[in-house]
Amino acid sequence: MNLAPIYHIKQLWQDAYDTRASKAKLLGAVVVIVIIINLLPSFFKHIERRTDGVVLHDWVLAHLPSYDLSVPIFILIWSMGLLMMWRGLYNPRVCISYIWTLNLVCIARFATIYFVKLNPPIGLVPLIDPSTSAFYGHTFITKDLFFSGHTSTMVLVYLHLQKRSDKLIALICAIALVFMLLIQHIHYTIDVVAAPFFVYGCWKLAKWLGLE
Repeated sequence: MNLAPIYHIKQLWQDAYDTRASKAKLLGAVVVIVIIINLLPSFFKHIERRTDGVVLHDWVLAHLPSYDLSVPIFILIWSMGLLMMWRGLYNPRVCISYIWTLNLVCIARFATIYFVKLNPPIGLVPLIDPSTSAFYGHTFITKDLFFSGHTSTMVLVYLHLQKRSDKLIALICAIALVFMLLIQHIHYTIDVVAAPFFVYGCWKLAKWLGLE
């Protein structure tokens, strides 16, 4: 068994985080994401129990058919997630930038979902993704709308991939995902349109704060 790649990855991470400050940054990223993951189920249960949300009149959704595209959505998101994970193993600073930006995006979504009270779009088809059910407390959530977490994930991957070919693939997948989310009526158009702007802002904020 060739262990050279494993030793190479280990050395890359040791070189990238060989000071107390850099180790604190790495530890901080992990601690925050663990806290967020543990808060997600209770937060989304609270959101789902709300009764004061509104239904938007969405011209785009009104002109789209409603189909279940859970499988291709699942494949796109997790394929790009695995690609990001693989690239991140060989680029520790990009990996930590990704985690810190993800943390900021999650915090931003907590705020926008809490204050922008929306009920699900008409014609919504439940998105079946067993791998993420634990984050939602094993409950189907329909009111985590503004802004789109699925779109945010793909934009986040696009921003952090370094190779031109990887970025092209991520861009194509992100565009395809947006169309599939709308066809499944999981989100309003404004949810998916706003997501890239929020993610880009969080990415720039992470850079400004030196969280990379």
